Amino acid sequence: MVVVTEIPLAAGWVAAAMSGEIVAGDRGQAFTGVSIDTRTLKAGDLFVAIRGDRFDGADFAEAAIEAGAGGLVVPRGRGRRGSAVVNIEVDDAVAALQALGRAVRIESGARVVAITGSAGKTTTKEVTAELLAVRYRVVRNRGNLNNHIGLPLSLVELRERPEIAVVELGMSHPGEISTLVRIAQPDIRVWTNVGDAHLAFFASVDAIADAKAEILQGATHDTVLVANADDDRIVRRTAQFAGRLVTFGIDRAADVRATAVVDRGVEGTTSTVETPRGPIELTTPLVGRGNLANVLAAVAVAVELDVPLESIAERASRVKPASHRGEIIRLANGVTLIDDSYNANPRATAQALDVLIAARGTRRIAVLGEMLELGDRAAALHEDVGRVAAHAQIDVLLTVGGDPAAALAAAAVSSGLAANRVRHFATSDEAAEAALALVGSGDVVLVKGSRGVRTDRIVERLKAELA
Repeated sequence: MVVVTEIPLAAGWVAAAMSGEIVAGDRGQAFTGVSIDTRTLKAGDLFVAIRGDRFDGADFAEAAIEAGAGGLVVPRGRGRRGSAVVNIEVDDAVAALQALGRAVRIESGARVVAITGSAGKTTTKEVTAELLAVRYRVVRNRGNLNNHIGLPLSLVELRERPEIAVVELGMSHPGEISTLVRIAQPDIRVWTNVGDAHLAFFASVDAIADAKAEILQGATHDTVLVANADDDRIVRRTAQFAGRLVTFGIDRAADVRATAVVDRGVEGTTSTVETPRGPIELTTPLVGRGNLANVLAAVAVAVELDVPLESIAERASRVKPASHRGEIIRLANGVTLIDDSYNANPRATAQALDVLIAARGTRRIAVLGEMLELGDRAAALHEDVGRVAAHAQIDVLLTVGGDPAAALAAAAVSSGLAANRVRHFATSDEAAEAALALVGSGDVVLVKGSRGVRTDRIVERLKAELA
């Protein structure tokens, strides 16, 4: 049995990593963890007083001490000199947290797999971690802690010295992926796709691709990039990658490619997957070809790290979707609920409708919430999805949100979906009432929308009433 010694978060070492100064407390004090929120802080944690748009963490220093914090990281000049609690003063608390995450990442010796893309990051992360856990001690970032604050908090968990860490890198503006790459220093980078997500902050989808391409920065000849061969924008931007390129895909030749794909609706997909080490028959319960692509990316990483093919196939057959990301829920009277309410963008919503097309049931009902952060193209992109819904010939379409969601409904009708089968609602609570009145025995119901629209409330009502 291998005994792993955890990296101690001693105050002196932490302060040095942050380029900070201890102005109070014992340099030998070891912290049990790191927190930025006094509401979830545990006794012995180091409280990092980050400053946000509407709050200053340093104002909560006393609350952190009362909650049992073992130490504080505060701006210079705001330390409590003479305090029994360790006080570390820094120039910038966010930069200090990032420096600590990077220091723990380096000290841990773990290999880091970092995943980015417009859709499917969390699913790809979870599946990758599951496949690698067959052979390695693995940690993954919790939930979607994937930004300039969440990522370093996740990297601090590498103090447990895992062999591999699997993390996701999120962004909504240029330069953010670059920052995250500098913090995580990933050995293997995964680029899943490019889509319309966060288009409100970019001039075009190509601009989004350029920002995602920051995942390529800082690579050496030893760095591996796992990239989607089916995405033209990715293919164009990875041609000059400094490291080694490994591709995955469905429609084009790739190092890891799914062929003979069978869409089984809410039961997932089956396929033959060609790999550099030979073929495997792969069945996954994750629904749709979008999720199959996510699984292929994970398979490519697992093959790269020498996980046995038979173990990959066996573990892939047992993976489960993350919460509200394509969960299949069986309700009363044979009703099947596809809960994809965590978030939405045009590409992912179209893929979710494909799953609904392949599903078998008395009726197919789509409840689609407004897709946020699409900027000036919001109406046009919603209309595109409305046309997809019409061509899918679904039985009932309910839309939720503002004018863009109403435009989706109107486009579905103008594209051939009968007007009496389409209804629009301003809120998810109103849509939930309508859905409850509509859903009948054997129906298949897809619920998808951006988080701000709260389509998860529709899911919870259906689960509560039709359990």
